[in-house]
Amino acid sequence: MPTAQSFTIALVVAAFTQNALCAQFDWPQWQGPDRTAHSKETGLLKAWPKEGPPGAWKTTGLGGGDSAPSIVAGRVYGMSIRGEDEIVWALSEKDGKEVWAARLGPAFMQRGMPQSKEGPGGTPTVDGERLYVEGMGGDVACVQASDGKVLWTRSLQTDFGGKLPTWSFRESPLVDGDKVIVTPGAQDAMMVALDKLTGKTVWKTAMPASPAAEAPAQGGPGGGRGGRGGGSGAAYSSPIAMTFEGVRQYVQLTAKGVIGVAAADGKFLWRYDRPANGMGINITTPLYHDGQVFASTAYGAGGGLAKLSKDGSGGFKAEEVWFSKNIENHHGGVVLIDGALYGANGGNGGGYPVCLDFKTGDVLWNEKDADKRRLKKGSVAVADGRIYYRTEEGPVVLIEPSRKELLVRGQFDQPDRTGKPAWAHPVIANGKLYIRDQDTLYCYDVKAK
Repeated sequence: MPTAQSFTIALVVAAFTQNALCAQFDWPQWQGPDRTAHSKETGLLKAWPKEGPPGAWKTTGLGGGDSAPSIVAGRVYGMSIRGEDEIVWALSEKDGKEVWAARLGPAFMQRGMPQSKEGPGGTPTVDGERLYVEGMGGDVACVQASDGKVLWTRSLQTDFGGKLPTWSFRESPLVDGDKVIVTPGAQDAMMVALDKLTGKTVWKTAMPASPAAEAPAQGGPGGGRGGRGGGSGAAYSSPIAMTFEGVRQYVQLTAKGVIGVAAADGKFLWRYDRPANGMGINITTPLYHDGQVFASTAYGAGGGLAKLSKDGSGGFKAEEVWFSKNIENHHGGVVLIDGALYGANGGNGGGYPVCLDFKTGDVLWNEKDADKRRLKKGSVAVADGRIYYRTEEGPVVLIEPSRKELLVRGQFDQPDRTGKPAWAHPVIANGKLYIRDQDTLYCYDVKAK
């Protein structure tokens, strides 16, 4: 017969297990639990009704910005410019009501370029009782999740000599173990690791000269490399963490190429420059799978897959497997499903969905020559065997992955569109789909009944 003590232990274990199961359906950072834009959730709608999934709630008054939300432990977190302030906010996951809003500093005034000047583009990274954000001017802050109290701040410009990119800093900080990883873009501090509890510098990555540094400037109306990047070494991508050959590494797409650095000490390990465009406008988060790294940009560049290996001196090298101009991904992201890459091909002039074989780069299908109902370029996320695709023009589409053709399983138009490009990526967490349009956040119920 079980004792009272064993019964209590069983209850504790059951509660812990339930919390763990619930936690895996949260979306705690940019591109979800693993920074792959994949949710771990199941039991979602496989097709939408004609009018789209039912709405759960809508909240307004957030302030401007393209910051996609993060969702953890019943809270929804995001960033905005609200009036004269740059802020981070927390909403109730249940009904969208504001729990708190914390001022990070004065509203950043982006100069020179009108696109995305409305507010921040980074997503808060939630780690336990703290969350980490990066403002448009490069101020990195650690914020208490319970009430928004700012615990520490560092400046990518003042503290590390980072130069402001043309469209401001747009990175979502990476938390890995006891470190926060961000990208100032300075020559002696291309990437830095901060102690997540104190903000103190753990290490800085110094960049070697680029192999292309002496080559002629690469293409496009923006001139040579960094032409529209403001001369900053930082671009607009966010880093990922991975382990290869037993070595923990951080991978980031900078203004001049993809780099890998050692998690232990920030030592530069390898680079792959070809996916970076000549204007330094490199936005899409790199993708790692099975010892290979994929990266893609628009503005005349394309997408390339590089295979990592150890070199003869005990270091690492990246060798190109394939490169294709059929996947110039602007900023909507790329996802990998069963050996196929899904994303959009196209820059400012438009674009359309494409599907490429991950191993070979062969085009499996594209919407370039489809009829008038074809989808335009957009951003992607994956949950329960479906791609959630949000076009820049606003329509939200449910796609069944297929290597043969585009299979649409539902589509709806977000109401009351602002007219601004729909650049905030879709987020799926705990049976809900979140769509942000500047000042407004929409929450839809996508759980199968």
